[in-house]
Amino acid sequence: MIPRTIFQSEHDTFRDAVRRFVETEIAPHHADWEEAGQVPREIWRKAGAAGLLCCAVPEAYGGPGADFLYNVVVIEELARCGASGPGFAIHSDMVATYIQNFGNEEQKRRWLPGMVAGEIIGALGITEPAAGSDVRGIRTTVRRDGDALVINGQKTYISNGQLADIVVLVCKSDPARPRDAISLVVVETDRPGFARGRRLKKLGMKAQDTSELFFDEVRVPAGNLLGEEHQGFRYLTRNLAHERLVQAVRSAVVAEVTIAQTVEYVAGRKAFGHSLAEFQNTQFKLAELQAAAVAARVFVDRCIELQVAGRLDEVDAAAAKLMLTELHCRVVDECLQLHGGWGYMWEYPVCRAYADARIVKIAGGAVEVMKQIIARDLFGRFGGTRRKAA
Repeated sequence: MIPRTIFQSEHDTFRDAVRRFVETEIAPHHADWEEAGQVPREIWRKAGAAGLLCCAVPEAYGGPGADFLYNVVVIEELARCGASGPGFAIHSDMVATYIQNFGNEEQKRRWLPGMVAGEIIGALGITEPAAGSDVRGIRTTVRRDGDALVINGQKTYISNGQLADIVVLVCKSDPARPRDAISLVVVETDRPGFARGRRLKKLGMKAQDTSELFFDEVRVPAGNLLGEEHQGFRYLTRNLAHERLVQAVRSAVVAEVTIAQTVEYVAGRKAFGHSLAEFQNTQFKLAELQAAAVAARVFVDRCIELQVAGRLDEVDAAAAKLMLTELHCRVVDECLQLHGGWGYMWEYPVCRAYADARIVKIAGGAVEVMKQIIARDLFGRFGGTRRKAA
């Protein structure tokens, strides 16, 4: 593998601590969490105490004030052990990022310290039964009523939904502008009129609780509006590059780990008097996957550098998500095949990786949307000019 150069010695020290936490506090319990369909709240508090949550939150709001690379370390180490829960990335890289980037001083001081400590768990409420990648198609509404905001609607496929204490909610905020008037509102889940639906049963990511959420005349203070009214779509667009990179980071690790596990398996598995590793088909398949994973790793690390520098744009982020999630699914599929029947058994990591993989081409924007973003830039929107090459 090409040596990685984006981390410094302090990141390596942090990685050692995160890996120990994962090995002692997550890996031994993960199978039980998969059966339960969610993780216990206590693991969030332990993660907060260990410094794994919201690493980029400034010291003024209770965080360590570290760079994005610390978040990357947490994402990578969770992916390395095959953990589908807990949903730290949604909490740290999505919910906290919205509050940190678009919230006012009072909002940051109200919510961020608790999120850093793991006492407040965050969820992001975008997807609805009739609206997924097309955010403008949402139907949940927010209206002003004096000094309150009143919310009605429904969200679905919400990660951390069963445990969340706050939800950054995406709402329609002006009936006269049904396509572009979107606002972000922070909703505390102890408000009257809020209800959690069932914990959804999924193909994979079984330890990550995923839920329906319902809002029936839910009233929150007007001060819970995040940023400016009607500007939510602009905020979402700004943050989506970050969120899509997070997905690419995880996919890169899963691809690398799955290839390594498969190399070990085929070296010990015999067929027709030979190890599977001796067959040319096995060697060539794994060589192709390894070459693709090496190239993908270099691209993802460059995108991480751009994100740290504040220069990652939506097109490069879309390319990273498209390339890495498709590679992720290809690797787990072809590696499962090399495991034969054992690959179909849940006790083998490649089986769980296969079940967990399929969502990556959908969550955070379907791969078809990523292609649309890249094509729009490639050809110039409405006949306009392309962005300048980096």
